[in-house]
Amino acid sequence: MLKLRRTMMYVPGNNPSMVKDAHIFGADTVMFDLEDSVSLNEKDSARFLIYNSLKNVDYEGTEIAVRINGLDTPFGLQDLEAIVRAKPDIIRLPKTETPQDIIDVEKIIATIEEKAGIPVGTIKMMAAIESAQGILNAREIAQASSRLVGIAIGAEDFVTDMKTTRSLDGVELLTARSQLLFAARAAGIYALDTVFSDVDNEEGFANEVKLIKQLGFDGKSVINPRQIDVVHEIYTPTDKDIEKSIRIIKASQEAFKKGSGVVSLDGKMVDKPIIERAERVLTLAAAAGVYVFEGGEENGY
Repeated sequence: MLKLRRTMMYVPGNNPSMVKDAHIFGADTVMFDLEDSVSLNEKDSARFLIYNSLKNVDYEGTEIAVRINGLDTPFGLQDLEAIVRAKPDIIRLPKTETPQDIIDVEKIIATIEEKAGIPVGTIKMMAAIESAQGILNAREIAQASSRLVGIAIGAEDFVTDMKTTRSLDGVELLTARSQLLFAARAAGIYALDTVFSDVDNEEGFANEVKLIKQLGFDGKSVINPRQIDVVHEIYTPTDKDIEKSIRIIKASQEAFKKGSGVVSLDGKMVDKPIIERAERVLTLAAAAGVYVFEGGEENGY
């Protein structure tokens, strides 16, 4: 079954009630933040809270990520020493600029896993790219480790680095989003978009989700539970999409049975990319729980 990462919800690592109940809102991934949302004098207490929560709270199968502080801070290594032992699904790196950043963190994770008796390679990684240098190195970053399951763009730091500001149409992010997507697709990993911070602008948020879905992103970071359903609705194939995809697959199967190399539907030629897109629609629909493959098999349709 395809792993959905349509939504990754930020949760401040210093808020006990939010940390305890973060999974109930239905985000595909919950990301506990030890970095930007936590003040310097709360870093240690936030790390302690997240460690104990991961050890003791049943998050009911929700994927859990933890964003650590960078290794260039006094807190990054301490974060890894504690959090790796609590076994989240993913460690997320902030402000990744070079593939060496990935390699350095991976080596530390592997050492801690080995010391803690955790099978080496258990904990995956995700990298946030937030600068011009990071975007230029995105391809190498995306291929730096087999632990890396995805890369994400962090817009606020990026636009600051580019000496501009964010706009509703997102023109200032188009090149960066595209390059990050190219890197993710070439590496075969997920691409996650940045947050939309104006939670009261529901129309603007929905428009941005539609844009990044059309570009090819697998999902979006969110900062408020109200944003989750909007993303999931836009990313979930419609009944019309599913019906069309089923017809395409069945047409391709009929052509195969007849020994024909030509697939047609409604008088139009159907080539391999169209069939592959139809297969992906059904896979996404099944993962979202709105479609069941015939016979329970993905190749049954």
